[in-house]
Amino acid sequence: MNIFRLLGDISHLLAIIILLLKIWKTRSCAGISGKSQILFALVYTTRYLDLFTSFVSVYNSTMKIVFIAASYATLFLMYSKFKATYDHNHDTFRIEFLLIPVAGISLLVNHDFTPLEILWTFSIYLESVAILPQLFLVSKTGEAETITSHYLFALGIYRGLYILNWMYRYYMENFYDLIAIVAGIVQTVLYCDFFYLYVTKVLKGKRLQLPA
Repeated sequence: MNIFRLLGDISHLLAIIILLLKIWKTRSCAGISGKSQILFALVYTTRYLDLFTSFVSVYNSTMKIVFIAASYATLFLMYSKFKATYDHNHDTFRIEFLLIPVAGISLLVNHDFTPLEILWTFSIYLESVAILPQLFLVSKTGEAETITSHYLFALGIYRGLYILNWMYRYYMENFYDLIAIVAGIVQTVLYCDFFYLYVTKVLKGKRLQLPA
């Protein structure tokens, strides 16, 4: 494992911890898109089915279990324990407009037409757009809490570091996965506007508000 992947995993884990602590400490999931969290739960579930078929390392298996467990814990907090605070009125993104095309592309463009490989490919494509409902929610409300901004920033950094990971693997190991690289670039591009607002506002102690 190279340093970029390790830092990417740490950033990803940090984002999840920030999200869970935000919900638990404030006893509220206001400003968080439940639909994005549903998509992320689908991402981890379909990607890590190989837990039952292959073993890479203790670290690898542990991280997979943590991501799956954390995603469903988030859904439990949002749709059960603190469901009264969930913003149904603004979280209105139609996720079927993501799920159907992603499923179709996964069947057409993959490395191997086998169930596990198709599901892995589905998870890669879906992760690249899973943040859209959250960004849509922020655009509808016009602002995001500082802690929510930190969560989104950590997620974006995770994807950026993974692009560096693929570059490193290409030059140092002569290995690349075009599906993962393209999906990662798409996901990182989706964060670009948010990164700008984060650096120019949140890091200066201001609340993240979208331009009118």
